[in-house]
Amino acid sequence: MADTYQRRCVHGTRRRICAAALAVGALVASAGCSATDTVEAAPEAATSGYGSGSASASGSSSGSAVQLTPAVAAQLDTAINRVLKQANVPGVIVGLSIPGNGTYTRAFGVADRTAGTAMSTGLNMRIGSETKTFTVTALLRLVDAGKVALDDPVGKYVSNVPNGDRITLRQLAEMRSGLYSYSNDPDFAQALISDPKRSFTPQELLAYAFKHPVVFDPGAQFQYSNTNAVLLGLVVEKASGQALQDYLQQQVFAPAGLRHTVLPTDATFPDPHARGYTNQTSNGAIVDATDWNPSWGWAAGAMISNLADLQNWAGVLATGALLSPATQAQRLNALPTGYPDTGYGLGLFIDHGWIGHNGSLPGYQSLVLYLPSVKASLVVLTNTDVGYQGSENSTLFGQAITGIVTPGNVFSLPAMPSSSASGAPSSSSPSPSPSSPSPSPSASASSSASPSASASASTSVSASTSAETSASASAGVIGAAFGDRLAVVRR
Repeated sequence: MADTYQRRCVHGTRRRICAAALAVGALVASAGCSATDTVEAAPEAATSGYGSGSASASGSSSGSAVQLTPAVAAQLDTAINRVLKQANVPGVIVGLSIPGNGTYTRAFGVADRTAGTAMSTGLNMRIGSETKTFTVTALLRLVDAGKVALDDPVGKYVSNVPNGDRITLRQLAEMRSGLYSYSNDPDFAQALISDPKRSFTPQELLAYAFKHPVVFDPGAQFQYSNTNAVLLGLVVEKASGQALQDYLQQQVFAPAGLRHTVLPTDATFPDPHARGYTNQTSNGAIVDATDWNPSWGWAAGAMISNLADLQNWAGVLATGALLSPATQAQRLNALPTGYPDTGYGLGLFIDHGWIGHNGSLPGYQSLVLYLPSVKASLVVLTNTDVGYQGSENSTLFGQAITGIVTPGNVFSLPAMPSSSASGAPSSSSPSPSPSSPSPSPSASASSSASPSASASASTSVSASTSAETSASASAGVIGAAFGDRLAVVRR
């Protein structure tokens, strides 16, 4: 099955590359296409695509996509540059593929602010909470192998978990366990920020979470928590008898044909890579977080990948190429999150028809999406986690792009409320995802997308209204679910 899948994918990954110059020292805000630019027109006959899996979840999967003509590519260039400038993002990599309609591959801005090095499409990037899609896929491979069952209690595999005899593996993957997210704990945030190169073990991470009472009964509601993914990582290790990184390599990365995707065990960052910038610091200053140790994210957000692998992964994830049809159907059974047209399944969301996940950790953000109705894949990678007016920068790029190419399916995750200045989260506020701690901007909160369905054709950055933010805060169902931030205490 995997070999057949890889052969099908070849048709959608051809790229013509041409270099474009970026003057060293140019302002990032005004930077245009900076490295590799590709626009490939579609052939008359649609190329064969991914499997026939469809989403029966929140948001309509029906829709159409425009042809990626030079004129549309120019529109995309303008829209992406506008977000880059307004949100003050150093650099972004974008890959869009629509079988039968063409491809669009671009890099904008800089990979290194100090050196002025242009961003390029072949760089390795930290991907934050996109890691969760891989961890849950590993779990589901074990389900198909008969080694675990989704309705097993987590206490069967990991001891001393609050409500461990009642919380199921399914509820962990659905973000409905009620367990407090360790990355929302002020003591954890202080430990990380005071020594960002230190290493954390999964057990240390869980200790930060388990000192807090459970937020709600298992299955009662949705709340994003990195604790869930770390527990699933331990379950995979227990059931497989292998280290998580080894099981992922053998059972997920290799079968999916991913050659540049890894779960690191330390701060090692394969070259070439972009430098990443964060303001998740004690004083809100923006610093270089490239070499921060991602062990604190582990199964929830420590992974590294690149554009080519993630474009491949978008289809694998959404169509269930590595899973049985029955298991994939359960995965796509996305439950309500409390926001219109946004549901969360087993380690993935479905937003306005798009299936995938986002990620954010200090210095980097990612967005990996697939639209089944037109078999479109979209990947956005940035080298900062600093948000803009309450939204994740990756969401703003995704919204601007889909507003042009799939106006009937405009991606728009709900914006998240910012954590309090004291770093003391309320019990209803979602915890940050280790893989994607959203920036705690000094002037504005960084979170998820600004959801404005009417922004379909707009290429400007739209900020969530105060009413939306207020509603999000009171609902307490998504919080850091779609973008994470540490509970940093400002000084």
